[in-house]
Amino acid sequence: MSHIVQIQTEIRDADAVSAACQRLNLPQPVRGTFKLYSASATGLAVQLPDWHYPVVCDTTTGQIHYDNFNGHWGAQPELDKFLQAYAVEKARIEARKHGHTVIEQPLADGSIKVIVQVAGGAA
Repeated sequence: MSHIVQIQTEIRDADAVSAACQRLNLPQPVRGTFKLYSASATGLAVQLPDWHYPVVCDTTTGQIHYDNFNGHWGAQPELDKFLQAYAVEKARIEARKHGHTVIEQPLADGSIKVIVQVAGGAA
């Protein structure tokens, strides 16, 4: 039996953040406090392509902090790609912890179908 799941992403796993950066060929995240124009944020900083300021992932609260000035200082699709990569990597990590196999299928619309095969069962 298959199940379709929709995930609302909270960024809480530093290993999944690192794996998402690797997947997207981004620099590895750096932990610290970072300036976001007129504010600052503490957590794991991810530098997205052509963004003036990093995206800062607070793994304690699951929230992300960023200032892209409504797309003028960083394109929203880059953040969307990072969040998608994080969700896929987190799903892979959790599935593998339980001995499951993970298969990915890229879809025409840019989304990724993640299939988790339970050991001894069907997808």
